[in-house]
Amino acid sequence: MSFDHVWLNAHLATMRDDALGLIEDGAIAAKDGRIAWIGPRAALPAHDAPVTDCGGAWITPGLIDCHTHLVFGGNRSAEFEMRLGGATYEEIARAGGGILSTMRATRAANEAQLLQAALPRLDALLSEGVTTVEIKSGYGLELEAELRQLRAARALGAQRNVSIVTSLLAAHAVPPEYKGRQGDYLRHVVEEILPRAASEGLADAVDAFCESIAFTPEETATLFTAAKRLGLPVKLHADQLTDGGGAALAAAHGALSADHLERSNAAGIAAMAKAGTVAVLLPGATLTLRETHFPDVAAMRAHGCRMALSTDMNPGSSPALSLLLMLNLGCTLFRMTVPEALLGVTRHAAAALGLTDRGVLAEGMRCDLALYRIQRPAELCYWLGGNPCAGRVVAGVAA
Repeated sequence: MSFDHVWLNAHLATMRDDALGLIEDGAIAAKDGRIAWIGPRAALPAHDAPVTDCGGAWITPGLIDCHTHLVFGGNRSAEFEMRLGGATYEEIARAGGGILSTMRATRAANEAQLLQAALPRLDALLSEGVTTVEIKSGYGLELEAELRQLRAARALGAQRNVSIVTSLLAAHAVPPEYKGRQGDYLRHVVEEILPRAASEGLADAVDAFCESIAFTPEETATLFTAAKRLGLPVKLHADQLTDGGGAALAAAHGALSADHLERSNAAGIAAMAKAGTVAVLLPGATLTLRETHFPDVAAMRAHGCRMALSTDMNPGSSPALSLLLMLNLGCTLFRMTVPEALLGVTRHAAAALGLTDRGVLAEGMRCDLALYRIQRPAELCYWLGGNPCAGRVVAGVAA
């Protein structure tokens, strides 16, 4: 058979099923950036393609970080100290800190500065085997700054061998110039920012922060209706600080995902499962904010709601640069099983982004691979620190 490259002498965690679809002593062959053959090494067809001997490494689909705020200006280490002193996330936000603090630093940065600041953060993720990263805007909170964030996110994909997926999160907070005029700001988002981002091809989806300190369910619904008119799928930051019905709202609008969900009720979770909306769990924020309300993983499991895991990499509530650490936290904080966690950064993370061509090792899928020097897949969830990644492959090309 004609292949471009073959990887053999490897164990495979294909993620095809809830038991991870393990194949010991397997092989993978790529052609034109996709998996052309996969199975036990003994069954590999005759070929004359270049070969990589993986030396007994485990191969998973390339990891997918499906919720990040990777592009921003400045940092919020001072607020970290404030929280250690007892201030809450909501108190800091209402005092002009939080998202608005990062807004000021982001507005002051040009696209090149945003790009250079984001590259080390991206590199940290890639070093662990990540091959797809979602990046949100939401720190510009005005037309040009929001577009600048999205352009910088797109530029990261040109600088590194990685797939970048973007989400417009202009409905993240109300900027100070619109204080007391939240409805006017939402109209600015719907009538100006959203159409520009869509027409310039800068946004793959539209996100919103539906919360007591952000946007109401009614405002969020208005934004989602406008997004869908433009052909853009929607996502939602839901029920992080209060149970505001965000899970049910996301389900009602057919959202790709609802993210956070620390306070979502069982009815909302059941609605998400029925709608096919993925639950994206963000233990980095739980840890950083010392949150005591955890997502109801048991209800998600019972209702068959798919669960993804992500870093939520952002300067305030989750300055997390390790998706592997999120695997451990998903298991230890949220009581996810090892298969649930691993599916959460592969197959289910792909679904949270509406991507059907990755997250699983199967013929016809993109040949995005992560190679690890481990004895068994559970090690990826076990270690606190360290990095066993031995290589990445993106669309059939070693990265």
